[in-house]
Amino acid sequence: MEILFLKMLLLLAGCLVGLFCHLSDLCVGEKRTVQNKPNFIVILADDVGWGDLGANWAETKDTPNLDQMAAEGMRFVDFHSAASTCSPSRASLLTGRLGIRNGVTHNFAVTSMGGLPFNETTLAEVLKEAGYITAVIGKWHLGHSGLYHPNFRGFDYYFGIPYSHDMGCTDTPGYNLPPCPACPQCSGATSSHGRDCYTKVALPLFENITIIQQPVNLTGLAAEYTEKATQFIQHASESGRPFFLYLALAHMHVPLVLAQPPSSSSFPEPYRASLREMDALVGRIKDKVDGCWKENTFLWFTGDNGPWAQKCKLAGSVGPFSGAWQRQRGGSAAKQTTWEGGHRVPALAYWPGRIPANVTSTALLSTTDIFPTLVSLAKASLPSNRRFDGSDVSEILFGQSHQGHKTLFHPNSGAAGKAGEIKALRLAQYKAFYTTGGAKACDGSVGLEEHHQPPLIFNLDQDVQEQVPLDVEAGEYRAVLPVITRALTDFLQDIATDNVSTADYSHEPAAVPCCNPQHTVCRCQACCSSGNREP
Repeated sequence: MEILFLKMLLLLAGCLVGLFCHLSDLCVGEKRTVQNKPNFIVILADDVGWGDLGANWAETKDTPNLDQMAAEGMRFVDFHSAASTCSPSRASLLTGRLGIRNGVTHNFAVTSMGGLPFNETTLAEVLKEAGYITAVIGKWHLGHSGLYHPNFRGFDYYFGIPYSHDMGCTDTPGYNLPPCPACPQCSGATSSHGRDCYTKVALPLFENITIIQQPVNLTGLAAEYTEKATQFIQHASESGRPFFLYLALAHMHVPLVLAQPPSSSSFPEPYRASLREMDALVGRIKDKVDGCWKENTFLWFTGDNGPWAQKCKLAGSVGPFSGAWQRQRGGSAAKQTTWEGGHRVPALAYWPGRIPANVTSTALLSTTDIFPTLVSLAKASLPSNRRFDGSDVSEILFGQSHQGHKTLFHPNSGAAGKAGEIKALRLAQYKAFYTTGGAKACDGSVGLEEHHQPPLIFNLDQDVQEQVPLDVEAGEYRAVLPVITRALTDFLQDIATDNVSTADYSHEPAAVPCCNPQHTVCRCQACCSSGNREP
């Protein structure tokens, strides 16, 4: 334990000293030579639907900045998150590997002792080794205890929350379904308000390893993320070194909290208002880049998974990807499922002068492609002792190729089957299911887990709604089944011989981030007798 503690202190000291020199104006006096490497900004929205972008779905009118980015860059319409729930999706983005390889197969909890396994190398670690200044702003959800903290996973700077912002109470609980109460103020008593509400510990906000707010002020969080992001871009650019910013937004996950609450009957419903807020935030980041560094900055926007359908009007749009076969049998076909609505997400790539403008790509791509693509553009090297599910897709980005993946593998993400196992896959236009199931829907229904041998196969070119599977006696089915079977067999054999990791999913109350255990719900400051916090 003493050695581990010393290692943490040494790593943190190096991290903070480096960050001070990288970001402080006191260190800018002696400018470094500008490197011939691009800057990278990856913006990851939370629970955003494919149909939430107006560029994707004409019914949406609330994303003018993102739509403008699509007009000035490349829009991907067949782009997929690597899982349909938070932690596995984020782990795959930062490692280029599916959960079956990197060990992160389901979400980490407030009490989790573990996180993304130390055997895994993050994108930030590779880019930092290549000379990049790195930052993560926003939601982490890959471990918050000890060395799992982002400051020890390759990020020079961290500002954000350790997990989803519904995993702790706040004084501004916002819109949720069912609604959750605000944090208790002064008394030690906490209310029981349903199993989905966290009332005993407040949601913390970190800057590096320090909790600076608990509970976090959600109404101002988006503005703080924007401010910290623009400051990082400015200071990192002044240092003369390339930068990598991973901006993991709270939007569009519940609770939806608006910086400007509704003031009139004409105010849009909360989801649309929150979508506009997210769009404006992305627009401000893009404006910052356009002001000085757009010729050398690559901005990639996408989502971690599809909408959380059980939240009803507080959830987004899957567009045409309704998962009709499942919906007819009960349950949702969005987040936590392997139906298209669970993992087909919006994706935009913007880099003026490098990525052609106003291009719609139908290439089959995944968030696992982000890792190898950025590593290649940075002229760095992938770790040599493991295999990757993602590919370098820079030729597609630069308009030199239209060929994406031939196969994608979709892990179970909570609705059915063992978490992380591969029971659904894509082969060209075909989608095969060996296991199906629906997550909890708005009407409360849950689709029962079903196993299919031979698998259900849909032709997405003719049936994007996944409504009617191919007839097992049809020639089309009989022709594609052996190819699908071989693809899955080969993939599983590849996993069996790879350097795979196992995540620690153990729980311990001591792992809960707590600013001050002497105060109610771990508040950083005690309450006054009137029930308000001390100034």
